[in-house]
Amino acid sequence: MTQQSGLSQGQVPPRSQASRQFLVGLGRGGAGALIFGLPMLMTMELWSLGFYIERYRLLLLLLINMPLLVVLARRIGFEQTSTWREAIRDATVAYAIAIAMSAAVLFLLGIIKLDVPATELLGKIAIQAVPASIGALLGRSQLGGHQDDGPTDEEGETESEVITSYGRELFMMAIGALFLSLNVAPTEEIILISYKMTPWHALATLALSILIMHAFVYAVAFRGAHQLSRGTPRWHAFVRFTLPGYVIALAISLYVLWTFGRLDDTASTQVLMAAIVLGFPGAIGAAAARLIL
Repeated sequence: MTQQSGLSQGQVPPRSQASRQFLVGLGRGGAGALIFGLPMLMTMELWSLGFYIERYRLLLLLLINMPLLVVLARRIGFEQTSTWREAIRDATVAYAIAIAMSAAVLFLLGIIKLDVPATELLGKIAIQAVPASIGALLGRSQLGGHQDDGPTDEEGETESEVITSYGRELFMMAIGALFLSLNVAPTEEIILISYKMTPWHALATLALSILIMHAFVYAVAFRGAHQLSRGTPRWHAFVRFTLPGYVIALAISLYVLWTFGRLDDTASTQVLMAAIVLGFPGAIGAAAARLIL
C-alpha cells in the first residue's frame, strides 16, 4: 500500500500537532486561570470593588494589563511564539479564558446573576479577569508547558543583549509584584495593619522585604535561582536586581492601592505605611517571578 503524504505510520501531521499543542495550552490556561485566580474569585472585598470602583480606574487597569500580557505571552505563551502577532493572539486568548472562567465561577457561587445591572455584572467580571488572565499564561509555565529558554548566564552576550535581558527581568519582577499585590490589596487587613504599625515596624518590614527578596533568588537553593558569575562581587546582584526590584514592587503597590481607592483622603505618612505593608507580598511576588517565569 502506498504511504500517503510522506508520513510514517503514527506520525502526526505538523498542522495537527500544532493544533493539538494549542488546545493543550488552552487547557493549561484554563487551569492556570482557575488556580491562580481562585483566591480573588472568593474574596468578598473584590466582589464589592467590582460594583463601586470608579470606572476610569478599572479601565486603566484593564488597559495596562493587556500590554503586560502581550510581553508575558511572548515569553511563555500557549505555544512557542516567534512573532509579536502570535504573542498578541495568545494574550487575547488568555484574556478570553480569564473572562469566561471568572464569569462561570462567579455565577456558580451566586455572586452575579442575570438580573443584576449590566455595569455591576461587567465590573465584577472585569476586575476578576485581570489576575485570572495572568494566571492563564502562568499555567503554561507551571503546569508543564514551559521550556527553559536556556542558560541565564550573561557571559558571551553582547552589551545590547545584556541590557535587553536586564529589562526583561525587571519586567518579570513587575508582573510578579502586580499579581501578588492584586490578591492582597482589596482586603481590609492591609489598611488595618498599616494603621497599627509604628515607624519602627515599617522600617523592619521594609528591611525584611528586601532581605527575603534577595534570599529567594541568590541565597536559597531554589530551582531556577540565578547564580552569580565567578568573580562577580556579592553586592552586585543586590544593587542591580534586589533594590530595583523592591522599588518596582513598592511602585506597583502604590498603583494597586490607588486603583482600589485605598489612598483616597489619606495622609502621606499613612500612604507610605500602606505601600510598605503591601510591598511585603509584592516583593515576594517579584522575587518569585524570576524563579518561575
